[in-house]
Amino acid sequence: MRLPRPRGPLTAALFARLAAPPADQDRLAAPPADQDRFRCALPTDHDRFPAVPHRPAGADLADGDLQLALFACYELHYQGFDGVDPRWEWEPSLLAFRAALERRFEQALAGAVPRPAAVPPGEVRAALAELTAPGSGPSLSAHLRRHAGLAQFREFVAHRSIYHLKEADPHTWVIPRLRGGPKAALVEIQADEYGGGRKERMHAELFRATMRGLGLDDSYGAFLGRVPGVTLAVSNAMSLFGLHRRLRGAAAGHLAALEMTSSLPNRHYADGLRRLGGDATAARFYDEHVQADAVHEQIAAHDLCAGLAAQDPALSGDILFGAACALELERLWAEHVMACWRDGASSLDPPVPHEQSTDSAGSAVASTA
Repeated sequence: MRLPRPRGPLTAALFARLAAPPADQDRLAAPPADQDRFRCALPTDHDRFPAVPHRPAGADLADGDLQLALFACYELHYQGFDGVDPRWEWEPSLLAFRAALERRFEQALAGAVPRPAAVPPGEVRAALAELTAPGSGPSLSAHLRRHAGLAQFREFVAHRSIYHLKEADPHTWVIPRLRGGPKAALVEIQADEYGGGRKERMHAELFRATMRGLGLDDSYGAFLGRVPGVTLAVSNAMSLFGLHRRLRGAAAGHLAALEMTSSLPNRHYADGLRRLGGDATAARFYDEHVQADAVHEQIAAHDLCAGLAAQDPALSGDILFGAACALELERLWAEHVMACWRDGASSLDPPVPHEQSTDSAGSAVASTA
């Protein structure tokens, strides 16, 4: 995966720095406690990471510049980028910059997602069930099942590729942060996500087959340069929760919310894909989730989340907050996609010239006709 085009001052500065190897002198002093300005020991002001601007917190969830910068920082812990020196992963100046981005993101989540009240460990499962109960209003999965054309379904899959091509990886960071029953429960879920040790059954590989069946570029990160900030925020929340031990409760709740709200939408996606002519191979990813997530939701709610709250009752509020964040980000993302489609517009950014050569279905994805 290559670095995409910058979307503002944060990504412009970050990508310029990542294009060169970290130098020995490229070290940062401890940042002042009262500001988010991180100065590098390099000759000119042009070589500094910029300060992360203060904006209304709600705007940050959809801010393409901030979310792409944070996504790129996190990606160094996953597959990385072509041409980016792997030593950047743990470079102190980059970690300090990422910390500033994370503070803005956490503030945005706190502002957008009312924090559920903590409950006793014995009530965590019921509280999760209440949070994830089906709501009213337009349903993206119902639209894809009954009404979406092939171009819209391709757009949907392009958005989802940002996470599904590394499916399960963000939550796997949590395994060494747990112990006992909750750890075993998470390992059980993740083992299924990774196909029980068989590459062809890994969920990321099944999704790759779905992309190929739709004529889309299935290479890792192919659509990173085209998805909006809110799509990146969905993925960034998983990485934020997974990479910080202090947020392990939120990571567990986030995973539970995904599993508990997955089976019916995936049935709709499979039905919609078949309606549009998709074959069994293309639909297998969704069929697999209809079955697997019906089991995973029980493990996640009871053995993982309720078990973790029983071990550490102070985490019950974090568990419910993580679940609420997953649901709210999914809602905001679906609202963005549906609003674009109602206006007859694409929910993706148009490809830039070098991306057109690698996306065999670029014109179809960009159209909602």
